[in-house]
Amino acid sequence: MKKVLFIASEAVPFIKTGGLADVVGSLPKYFDKEEFDVRVMIPKYSCIKQELKDQMQYVSHFYLNFDNQDRYVGIMTMEFAGVTFYFIDNEEFFTGPKPYGDFLWDIQKFCFFDKAALSALPVIGFQPDIVHCHDWQTGLIPVHLKDKFREGEFFWSMRSVMTIHNLKFQGVWDMKTIQAYSGLADYYFAPDKLEAYGDGNMLKGGLVYADKITTVSDSYAEEIKMPFYGEGMDGLMRARSGNLAGIVNGIDYNEFDPEHDPNIPYNYNAVTFRKEKVKNKTALQQELGLDVDPKKFMIGIVSRLTDQKGLDLIQYVMDEMCSSDDLQLVVLGTGDEKYENMFRHFAWKYGGRVSANIYYSEPMSHKIYAACDAFLMPSLFEPCGLSQLISLRYGTVPIVRETGGLRDTVEPYNEYESKGTGFSFANYNAHEMLGMIRYAKHIYYDKKREWNKIIDRGMARDYSWASSARKYEDLYRWM
Repeated sequence: MKKVLFIASEAVPFIKTGGLADVVGSLPKYFDKEEFDVRVMIPKYSCIKQELKDQMQYVSHFYLNFDNQDRYVGIMTMEFAGVTFYFIDNEEFFTGPKPYGDFLWDIQKFCFFDKAALSALPVIGFQPDIVHCHDWQTGLIPVHLKDKFREGEFFWSMRSVMTIHNLKFQGVWDMKTIQAYSGLADYYFAPDKLEAYGDGNMLKGGLVYADKITTVSDSYAEEIKMPFYGEGMDGLMRARSGNLAGIVNGIDYNEFDPEHDPNIPYNYNAVTFRKEKVKNKTALQQELGLDVDPKKFMIGIVSRLTDQKGLDLIQYVMDEMCSSDDLQLVVLGTGDEKYENMFRHFAWKYGGRVSANIYYSEPMSHKIYAACDAFLMPSLFEPCGLSQLISLRYGTVPIVRETGGLRDTVEPYNEYESKGTGFSFANYNAHEMLGMIRYAKHIYYDKKREWNKIIDRGMARDYSWASSARKYEDLYRWM
């Protein structure tokens, strides 16, 4: 049996700020238990819900020399959904209302966590064959495994995998600070190791020293070898391309299931959606104060409101989009103030047609996925994206830009061969996006049978974690 340990900064259901938590919390459930023993280790944040903390059991504790002081490292554990989770406890570093805060503090916190996580393994008696690290917060772990930890027999044969969820975030600070907190020798702070453009870079350490690198889609794995998407790391990604693979994320088909979802007023499946799905639309129109019309073309957006998500394209053509009375737009999310206020403005300007919900709510997101006819995702870059997978599951047709995971998971509609699961455009151009929205609207209104076939094909696709887990199993076997 192969033993694997996921080490990350967050995991559902304990703590979540983005898609990383979904991967780390959900994926381990789907491995073949006969062949793989997959466990997870994250920090024990004080902001984890009390009801979950109450279920944790104390394992042991020890003291770790960090930044010239002996620091307490507590180890807690609990089993959730058949997966063993370990929690590294230190109140100095992991107290606070949020898992991340001041960036320098985060650098120090995760330098400590990386060392503590590896040091805890002999204490808990779990000796993984593979340590699977996620994002910059765990970037020093592959470095430590090739450094002092390698001297111990316990760690000698351990291999490491580094997964990039978003290359934009790299854990960059000045070299002197990262060297002091990491305890690594001068040797490691050279341009071919942790140094990048004069600073220390924690993610780069993981990318240089990991035995295998993965990203969360095939296209993103190719894109990050180019300067536009490479965030300054494109040269390194090309150098390590022989050890780089892309594996698309999945979604939890039990949580996102229109047939049994308790958050939506009318449940439906791939057979009954033609009659039942539209009832969710009229219910949402009433709830949000939109004009109630079951035939009106409704587009949904559930997103962080940031530049990455392509919202500047929407800003350019919003008036043209809303110039005709045959379209409604429902937005849910928070983010940059300029985009929050933009959507508030358009909701005021086009009352009854645009609804701006500037907050985040899981039940409301499910209602939008179930109610809308189409889902808009014109991202500048998208490592994987989960929203388009959820919209396919709920029979809501995605309209996306062809980048990263969006390109891998949404097959563009071809009206001549009656193929495809959504609509896509290639260039980062507002009017190209508008043209595709109008094309989708034309199919919806004038070729309803074709539209329903697009939904049929989308709902039939399997983007569950089970299919992602098979690909990770192949990777682990190869190692």
